[in-house]
This record gives sequence, C-alpha cells and structure tokens, in this order.
Amino acid sequence: MDKRTVRPNRNQNNRRGIKNLGFAAILILLALIIFAAYNQPSNLKSIPLTQAIKQSNEGKYSSILVNGNELEITQKGQSSPSLKTYTDPNSSLKAEGFNFSKVSITFKPQSSSTSAWISVGESVLTVLLIGGLLFFMLRSAQVQGNQALSFGKSRARLYGNEKDKATFADIAGSDEAKQDLSEVVEFLKYPKKFAALGARIPKGVLLVGPPGTGKTMLSRAVAGEANVPFFSISGSEFVEMFVGVGASRVRDLFAKAKKNAPCIIFIDEIDAVGRRRGSGMGGGHDEREQTLNQILVEMDGFEQGQNVIVLAATNRADVLDPALLRPGRFDRRVNIGLPDRREREAILKVHFNKKPLAKDVDLDALAAKSAGSSGADLANIANESAIIAARNNHSEITQDDVTEAFERVAIGPERKSKVMTEVDKLTTAYHEAGHALVGHVLPDSDPVHKVTIIPRGGTGGVTWFIPPEDRVYVSLVQFKDILARGMGGRIAEEVILGADHITTGAGSDLQQAAEVARDMVVNQGMGEKLRDQVFKTDDGMMLDRLVHEREYSDDTAKIIDQEVESLITEAANRARMVIKANRDKLEVLKNKLIEKETVDAKEVSEILKGAHMPKAAALY
Repeated sequence: MDKRTVRPNRNQNNRRGIKNLGFAAILILLALIIFAAYNQPSNLKSIPLTQAIKQSNEGKYSSILVNGNELEITQKGQSSPSLKTYTDPNSSLKAEGFNFSKVSITFKPQSSSTSAWISVGESVLTVLLIGGLLFFMLRSAQVQGNQALSFGKSRARLYGNEKDKATFADIAGSDEAKQDLSEVVEFLKYPKKFAALGARIPKGVLLVGPPGTGKTMLSRAVAGEANVPFFSISGSEFVEMFVGVGASRVRDLFAKAKKNAPCIIFIDEIDAVGRRRGSGMGGGHDEREQTLNQILVEMDGFEQGQNVIVLAATNRADVLDPALLRPGRFDRRVNIGLPDRREREAILKVHFNKKPLAKDVDLDALAAKSAGSSGADLANIANESAIIAARNNHSEITQDDVTEAFERVAIGPERKSKVMTEVDKLTTAYHEAGHALVGHVLPDSDPVHKVTIIPRGGTGGVTWFIPPEDRVYVSLVQFKDILARGMGGRIAEEVILGADHITTGAGSDLQQAAEVARDMVVNQGMGEKLRDQVFKTDDGMMLDRLVHEREYSDDTAKIIDQEVESLITEAANRARMVIKANRDKLEVLKNKLIEKETVDAKEVSEILKGAHMPKAAALY
C-alpha cells in the first residue's frame, strides 16, 4: 500500500506569501521614513550674494560658514545660521570685497567619498536593524501561535508522519477491543469494498473503560494500522472562558480533518464537553453545551466518501448526552475492561521486555496477585521495580525488587521512620491479627497474603487479602465474609482491650464496611426486606445531586439504613464469635507480629492451623 503523506494546503502557502509581502512593505516604508528624516530640506532663508556682502560689511553678521559654494550666515544676536547665499565656486571670497574684520569666516571641511559611504552605510544599517527587530517580533508571534489572532483555531495535535507508529502488535491484551477496532481499520483502508455493498462507514466509535486501560494507545494503533493522519485533542481544550470559542475550534478541527481525509479524530475525555444537556443551571447558552451542539452538527455533516472517523474515549459513558450516542453519531461502542490474568502477564512482559530481569522473577505469579490492576498500574509496577533495583545498586531486577514495587503501588510505601509506642504497637498487632484470623477462618473469604504492623501509605498496618483467581461475580456469602473480616480488627480490640479501649485505628475499616453494606442493599438487591430491589443513586456532579431528587421515598431510605445496620451488626457478631473461639491463635499471631513486624501467607497459615469457625458463625 502506498504511504500517505499530509500535503501542505495551497491556501496556507498563499497566506504565507501575503505575509512575506507585508513584511517587505513594512521594511520599504521604514526605509523611506528614515531617508526622508536624513534628507529634510534646509529652513534657512536665501538672499542674494550682493545683499549678503553689503550687510556683512555693515557688521550685521557674526559668522559665516563656508560649505562649498553655499554660505550659511549667522546674524548678530543669534546662535545658529538663519540666512544662506551662494557664490561662484571659482571666485575668491576676497575678490568679492569681504571685510574680514567685521565677520568671522570658517570653512567646513569637504567630506571625502569614504566618509560619504560611511554616512550611507550608517543609514542603511539603521534601517536594517529596525526592520530586523520588527521582523523578529512578528515572526516569533507567528511561530508561537499568536493567541489574539488564532484564539478560535483548533489545538489538535497531528500525528501520522512519525517513523515509529503504534500498531496492535505493540499493545498487549485487549483482544476483544482490537477485534472490534480492526473493522475501523478496514473501513479506512478499503472503503470501496464496503461502499460496493451499500454499507455505510460508521462516523464515530466510543471507547469506554476504566482509567489506564489503554484507550488512547488503541486509538493511536488504529491510525498506525490504517496509515492515516491522526488528530488528537482533549475534550477540555475546546472550552474557554469566552463564549463561542469552543464551537469555533470544533469547526476548525473538522475542517482540517476533511482536508486530510481519510483520517481519524480522537477526542480524549469527551465527557468534559459531552455531558447530558439540561443538567446544570446554565441553560442552553452555556459554553460547554454550545460546543457539544457544534460537535453534533459537524458529525451530522459528514458525507459519504469522506472517510473521517471520530474516536472518543471516556470512563463515564453514563453521563454522556443521548444525542451523542444515537446511531449516525457514535455508531459503535467498544468496552475496554481491566485485563485478566493472561492479559496482565502479557502486559508485564511488554513493560519488562527492555529491563534486565533476574532468572528468579516470576511474572506469572505477579500477574496472579495483581487482579484488578490496569495496564497503567502494571507499567507503574515495572517502572518502580527498576527504580528500586537501581536504589539498591542491583545490576538486574530481582524478585524482591518486584515484590516491593508491587506492594508500594498497591498499598503504598512503608513508613519505617514513623515511631510507634509499645502500646500502639501492641494495639496494631491485635488489630491486624483480628483481621487475619477472621479472614482465615471464614470459608468464603480470600486467603491472607501478608500481615504487617509497619505503617504503609495512610494506614497504621495492613492485612492483605488477595483472591486466588479473577472473579467476575461476588455472591452474598462472599460479601458477608468480606464484611466480617473487615470488622475483625475493631472486634479484636474490643475483645482483648475492652469496649472502653477501642481506638481510631478502625475508622477506615468501618467506612469501607458501610460502603460495602450500602452497595449490597441499594445496588445489588441483597437486603433482607428489600431483596431483589435496586435503587438508582446519582453519583455525578454535586450540582446534579442538588437538582435531581432521589427516586425512592423517605420510608424506603429508612429501611435501607436499617438493612445496612443489620448487615454490619451481623458481621461484627460473626467476627466476635470467631475471635473468642480462637483467642489462643490470636495471641500467637500477635506475638509473631510484634517480633517480626511482617508475616507472610505461609507463616500465617502455619500459625492459624487448627483455628475453627463456631457453628453459630456459619451462614449455611
């Protein structure tokens, strides 16, 4: 296939020629002004030579300056010449009857040809300096993009001529998304094949997925595979404080795209301008809404055969305006989810490919325990591994470096410099041991990965649970075990230290438990009284929450609160029964934590071997 190049626009060349002519005209005008300033006519009054001789003999002149055949006369009482006369160049002043006793005569030295050329050179140099300075100022304003003259121009960056183009082979994972987008590549490469069968090329493709899943990279790969220009712009770059600027930039962007067709327009974070209209207080004259209206109009204006496709990315498809999502605008929607275990391993191999890895590094194990991580998270783990290895003066990245990088990215760095008192250390050990004991005993809880009383991130200690495999669904019993192990820390403090000595260390645990319980009742229909009922909640902007009322009554809200309280109370009771039944195991694990500060999964399993769950704590 022939490589396509973006040709310069003929109109742009014409504008450039007009600008150069303007610069030349300015330089000529400056030269004329300076020439006129240097060659201003003399303002001396001219008198006949005979009159000048007569008045000179009468003593009316104080001095005469002889400049060739021109006499510049200064009258008595004046400081500068005011009269002039001319004499025959071949005559002598003495022959004309001058009385030298009454007037001072001086002769101005005649300038040579060299001094004349110097004078001309100074004038030319002055013109060139002033013109060069003006040219530099105007050129700098043009190169930097004069905001006053190009305020309504598009800020989109054009890609397509770079040597190293991204392709699907450069991106690991996202196989389903690649398959969907490969059709877009075919639309751009072979449009006649589809037109022959009466197929209409889609105008827009919406990429939806969590942050860091590679939506922008996939868009670049589509352009690379099709070998077409790629206009990239963020949704926030359309909107300015001046009304109408966003719509103007949209028009300019689509006009450029049509001239470079076939091509791709990529709008990142389109929810910045594509939010549902009418949800705010600005009405129809809001700048964001005007920009959205212009995008809708431009997408409608695409004609068959133009081969311009708009790709847009967002992680909030639920807030987009329905007019954007209708057929004829964004015809297709590609969901890009978090990678599974196989895809995570492939992504890790890509990011570790150019890094020296030790033979003992197990990327498969890292992929297994990094469930829920996005591609950006995995790239961060690889980068942190290299940084930690360099800090430890390692010649290659070891397994310990990778493990430390993973824990740093997942739960935050260790804060070993934080000094803990013996009482705080003891309380933290009981707290984390309570989490680990309850999570280990309950049958539907994830296994313990690591327990530490070293502060990490914003926590005083961490008990880390990692699912053995990727999970698509979460059952009711799994939710209840998650709640119970989350309450294990607070209940351990209560059982061991007494109800009056519980601490603030369980604040984040209680908050997470409340969020999980409310999600179970409101969004998953897992309450007792409100089973199989879900209630929509608006989690958009604060203004949306103020404008829109909730879709359930106060009585229902009261029942929801009761359901949440019931779930948390049940979880606390189950955790209490497990801790009281296995208090000896709790003490052993607490002592090990105080001794070593960090206990891994194998040691936890050995210490808690034989711990049992009371029948009253069982759910089934």
